[in-house]
Amino acid sequence: MRVLITNDDGIRAPGIQALVEARPEGAEVWVMAPDRERSATGQAITIHKPLRVDEVPMGPGVKAFQLNGTPSDCVKVATALMDARPDIVLSGINRGSNLGTDVMYSGTVSGAIEAAIYDFPAIALSLDDYDAYTPDRYETAAAAGWRLARLLVERPLAAGTVLNVNVPAGRIRGWRATRLGLRRYRDVLHRRFDPRGKAYYWMAGEIEDADSDDESIDTVAVRRGYISVTPITFDLTNYGALETVETWVIDTLAKSPDAAGRAPSGGTDE
Repeated sequence: MRVLITNDDGIRAPGIQALVEARPEGAEVWVMAPDRERSATGQAITIHKPLRVDEVPMGPGVKAFQLNGTPSDCVKVATALMDARPDIVLSGINRGSNLGTDVMYSGTVSGAIEAAIYDFPAIALSLDDYDAYTPDRYETAAAAGWRLARLLVERPLAAGTVLNVNVPAGRIRGWRATRLGLRRYRDVLHRRFDPRGKAYYWMAGEIEDADSDDESIDTVAVRRGYISVTPITFDLTNYGALETVETWVIDTLAKSPDAAGRAPSGGTDE
């Protein structure tokens, strides 16, 4: 099994070390990770400066590199440098969960999504523990990630599908197949002043999960001690609304194709 590992916490993050140390025997492992933390970068790519690759020692049998770019950049560059396609891409292990609508911002998830765009099976792997600073804290998450990696290679999902996996920090009660919850933040912006009296804003806030007690929702499952496995895709189309929008286009907008709502020259709206 040929595996590409990336993350958004940086090449020296303990989560990536834990994944490498827990690799199964016979796995061919490549690592391409940002040279610094790139959390909350979403699907960003670097187009206004050159990307530079530097090799990083990470033990025998592992080809590891750091890149001055985002997780999406890492996947793009790594797959161009690898001598063969990866069988699977693992993005993580992230320090802290990536649940609900937080996946829209997550650099960890973006690394896996970038892989899926190129039709590689991919897993985004996160540990629900923001105080995990040593590789031993990630051992359970690493074991879960490798177990799912083997399953995903053996039983591929539809093209474009990513498994977003979140592992509780405490005792594991089991596994749950889940859907994304709705996560918002209260008091997101704090207004402060620098020594010269100029205002600035610090992004922060308290999590508000708008969920029920349904363990098929990822936020609930993890909170109750289950490993949450959510299949997601980069296709953001709302198919439930597509038919309604088609009626708008056919019945209303087609009569006035001009963007401002004007009828074609010489015609009427009748």
